Amino acid sequence: MFKKSLAILAIGASWAMASGASAADVPITGVVQSRCIIQTDRAGTFGNPNAYTLTTAAADGGEAAVVRYDVSLADAYYAEITPPTQFSSSPSLPDVVAWTGSISVSAVSDATGMGTYETNKIVNGNQTRYEMTATGSTWFQSDIEATLGGSKAFPGGTYTAMVEAECIAK
Repeated sequence: MFKKSLAILAIGASWAMASGASAADVPITGVVQSRCIIQTDRAGTFGNPNAYTLTTAAADGGEAAVVRYDVSLADAYYAEITPPTQFSSSPSLPDVVAWTGSISVSAVSDATGMGTYETNKIVNGNQTRYEMTATGSTWFQSDIEATLGGSKAFPGGTYTAMVEAECIAK
């Protein structure tokens, strides 16, 4: 029995070589356009109400950053927005910076379909998640405050911090 199997295997292998059998992998490629677009509506500005605080609060000379999400496919995306926890650029700092931040809906294009976004948001640590259940535009505001430890003064210079805005497919 073993000799028969070996003979059949040898015949099959020689037939495959003689017939020129081959294989190929054929790619299929496609480009998916997201139906959730993120735009910076307004870059934020830090105010400096005292020597050891930088804030986007208007009352303190700052301006909150605003990001706009344009969604053309309802109930397919989450908006995830994370306030900064460090400066992306700054002068050398003499101490640790404590950060507080909050994200809120500042305007919507469809009050009926998007009216529950703010009340239904999920805050997990520093990150805020919104379920984008309607088509249209939603504006999110980032209110940020950075306080230098030990009530030490921020050195003079330019400070930049980044709000991270993502559109996550469900």
